Amino acid sequence: MYPDLSYFFHDLLGTPVDNMFSVFKTFGLFLALAFIGSGYVLYLEFKRMEGVGYLTPIKKIVKITDKDFYQSVLMNALFGLFIGLKLPYIFQHFSEFKQDPAGIIFSTKGSFLLGILGAIAFAAISYFTTKKSFAARKGTHEITQYPHQRISDIVVASAISGVIGARVFSILEHLDSFWQDPIGQLFSGSGLTVYGGIFGAILFVSFYTTRMGISLVRMFDASAPAIVIGMLIGRLGCQFSGDGDWGVVNASPKPSWFVFPDWAWSYSYPHNVNKAGIRIPDCEGLYCTELVPGVFPTPIYEVLMMTLMFAILWYFRKRIKAPMVLFFIWMIMSGIMRFLIEFIRVNDRYEVLGFSGSQAHYISIGFMVVGIAGSVFFWKKYNDNKVHTTIE
Repeated sequence: MYPDLSYFFHDLLGTPVDNMFSVFKTFGLFLALAFIGSGYVLYLEFKRMEGVGYLTPIKKIVKITDKDFYQSVLMNALFGLFIGLKLPYIFQHFSEFKQDPAGIIFSTKGSFLLGILGAIAFAAISYFTTKKSFAARKGTHEITQYPHQRISDIVVASAISGVIGARVFSILEHLDSFWQDPIGQLFSGSGLTVYGGIFGAILFVSFYTTRMGISLVRMFDASAPAIVIGMLIGRLGCQFSGDGDWGVVNASPKPSWFVFPDWAWSYSYPHNVNKAGIRIPDCEGLYCTELVPGVFPTPIYEVLMMTLMFAILWYFRKRIKAPMVLFFIWMIMSGIMRFLIEFIRVNDRYEVLGFSGSQAHYISIGFMVVGIAGSVFFWKKYNDNKVHTTIE
C-alpha cells in the first residue's frame, strides 16, 4: 500500500519512507485525478452534443467594472496572506506538516506578520500588473459562451458539493461517532460515502447548470460516463492507499475457478493509511500495520465492474437518442454493482422487513427502481413524441 508517495518511491527507488514526498497523500492525489478524469469525459460529451445540436451556446452580457478589478486584487492579497502565514511555518516544522498537512493548513499556526507582508506584496503586484488590462476591458460586452467552456466551473462545483454530500452521508451512517465528537467528525477528511458524494454533486450541479442555460436532461446523459470514470479512479485511490474501503475477512483458500492472482482473492493491505490490523515486524515509518487474516479487496472488484459499465455507456451514448435514458441505465447498473458488492464489504447493517443490509444496500435498491422507472418513462415519452411528429 502507498498511504503517501514516499512509500511509492520507496518501492520504486529504495528511498526512505517518511521523506518530503510523504506530504502527498495517495488518496488525495487519486481524488484530484478522479475529478480531472470526469471533467475530461464531460468535456468530450459536451463537444459531441454541441456538434449534433443537443447543446447550444448562449449569448451573455458581461459588465466589467472597477469592482471586478479590486476583487481580483483582494483575492491575490488573500493568497499572499496564506503564503506568508503558512509557508515559513511549514518549512520550520516540516516533520509536523508531513504527518498532518490538512491539520496545519486549516489551523491558526503561522507567522501573522509575514502573512500581512505577503498580502501587501501580492496585492501590489496584482494592482500594478493588471490595472491597464482591466482598464482596456472595462465596459459592457456581449459574448457567446459554449457549454464546454464552463467545464472547469462545473467540475469545481461538483467537487465541493460532492465532498460535502459524501461527508454528510458518512456522518449519517456513523451517528454514534458523530455525537461523541461532532466538530472533529464534521471536519474530518476521512469517511467519504460514495452515494452521498453522488447525491450532493447531482443536486448542486443540476441547479448550477440550469442557471447557466445548459439543458438539464443532456447534462444528466453526459454526466453518466463521467461519473463512472471518476468513481473508477477514486476506487483505485481506495485500493492503493488502503483507506478502509475493503471487504470482510476472507480466510478461505482460493477456489480453482478464480483465475486472478492470490492478492485479488484475499489481501492484507500492508501499510494501509487507516493503520488497521497488526504491526508489521521490523517496519519503519508511520504506517506499519496489515490485516491478518486478509480481506476481500472490494475496490478491485468495483474497478472491474465500473470498467465494464463505462464501456457500455460509452458504446450506447451515440445510439440511445431518448434523453435521460442513458443516465437511468447508469443508475440501474450502479445499483446492481453496489448491491452485490455490499454483501462482502465492511459496513453497518440495518434490518428492514427481514432483510439485513447496509445503508448502501437500500440506496442501491432505490437506484435500481428509479432507474428502471425512469428508463421506461423517458423511452416511452421519446417514442410517443416521434409517432406524434410523424403523424403531423
